[in-house]
Amino acid sequence: MKEYKYKINGNLYNVVIGDIDDNIAHVEVNGTHYNVEMEKKQKAAAPVARPRPAAAAPASVKPAKPAASKGGVKSPLPGVILDIKVKEGDEVKKGQTVIILEAMKMENSINADRDGKVASIKVSKGESVLEGTDLIIIE
Repeated sequence: MKEYKYKINGNLYNVVIGDIDDNIAHVEVNGTHYNVEMEKKQKAAAPVARPRPAAAAPASVKPAKPAASKGGVKSPLPGVILDIKVKEGDEVKKGQTVIILEAMKMENSINADRDGKVASIKVSKGESVLEGTDLIIIE
């Protein structure tokens, strides 16, 4: 049994919460008894079986090489795109600023992670982005 005192709109309420049977709580407010029906808890979903990683591959098997040499410059944190410094088709060098991102009231320069050609720009000025969002694809 738990007892609480509440003041709501200047009125004092003495609330006593008694037993709880299944989803019915026996409550007393200023001496008046109530049976309060609570939302039933939903049963937890069964855990999803996930495949386990395979054992290490035999030494004679070589991993496949990546199919494409495209890569995305990702947003390192959530923010708003202030400026896009390149256009599709532009050649960029590793370390070159490609986007200005405002995050936590600061301007952040987002740089190309490799040399290449801008294949596509996935964002526009003023757009809000989440951490990990592809901003620019470089091939």
